[in-house]
Amino acid sequence: MAGPLSRREPPAPRRGRSGTEPRPGAETGAGTETEAGPEMWRGAENRVAGEPRSAEKPRFVLVAGHVAWSALRRIAVLAVLLGVVFAAVELLPGDAASSTSERGESAADLAARRTALGLDRPLAERFWDWMTALPTGDLGTSARGEPVTRLLAGPFPNTLLLGGLALAVSLAGALTLGSWAALRPGGRADRVIGVVATMAFALPEFVVAIVLLLVLSLWLGWLPAVTLIGPDGAPTSPGMLLLPLLALAVPQIGWNTRIVRAALADQAALPHVSAAIIDGLPRHRVLTHHLLPGALPAVAAGVATSAGMLLGGAVVVEALFNYPGVGAVLAGAIADRDTPVVAGVVAATGGAISVVLLLADLVRARTVGELL
Repeated sequence: MAGPLSRREPPAPRRGRSGTEPRPGAETGAGTETEAGPEMWRGAENRVAGEPRSAEKPRFVLVAGHVAWSALRRIAVLAVLLGVVFAAVELLPGDAASSTSERGESAADLAARRTALGLDRPLAERFWDWMTALPTGDLGTSARGEPVTRLLAGPFPNTLLLGGLALAVSLAGALTLGSWAALRPGGRADRVIGVVATMAFALPEFVVAIVLLLVLSLWLGWLPAVTLIGPDGAPTSPGMLLLPLLALAVPQIGWNTRIVRAALADQAALPHVSAAIIDGLPRHRVLTHHLLPGALPAVAAGVATSAGMLLGGAVVVEALFNYPGVGAVLAGAIADRDTPVVAGVVAATGGAISVVLLLADLVRARTVGELL
């Protein structure tokens, strides 16, 4: 049964009532064939036989075009988001000059500080200057006079490390639980995993973090409650990553488990999967060779969505566990109304998320056949 599903023969040419092939242009029940008909059939036969099509673009050209178009769309979305960030900080009460001023400064001192920070210029002009400098890696200067690039050089890699580990743990846990449930549809394991996954995704990161602190740190004493920072600005031991890592990963495991389970269920209803089961293939081979490859686009989309959720939730989790990431930097920048720092954090995290989304687009395009 697998033979006819895995290989299709070229269609046989239609014949007339006398058993001979109809001449080009002969009328048929569906209309009139043009003289291009036989040419079309010969091209199809050549493609089935594996002969290359002269007009087909090279694969690297298709991939490069797809990557360029996806990157342009992401850059446009990020530019709009940065414009919203500038406007949102501008609407907050106060400004960077007053928020970072020392006690006892006069109105003239505040006016001079506003001029030094460029706050007396129109918002659109400040935004344009910041955006034109962004491609060179210049994120501006903070309200306290420190380059934003240097300010983020230490915390941002720590956030990327925490978010990357949480993303890997989320994907591994979701694939394990979703596959386990999909191989036993309707069973007890499927029902339990579905309920637990829904409950895990419904819990916010700060609730998970508080529960983990109570159980694993205060009651059991297995893990430290806060992160100790070494001279290099990183956690002093890998064990201090576990609590913030679990707090970020648990909700995303629930989210991605449901996506994996639904994607595998859709694939299980396809004819080639039924044929593989009838042929007597083991469950693990049906899963790895027939179910998971077709579920890759949905899984990749879920993982890409999780990347944004993880970096967004990291702001809260880092504050709870005193983790040295961009969460503390962003909280301080919002309190100072420091637009360049807030925009720099958004640009850095948005760029990282855009890369993950671009990879997800490539996986989807390759799987569904847009990139041959």
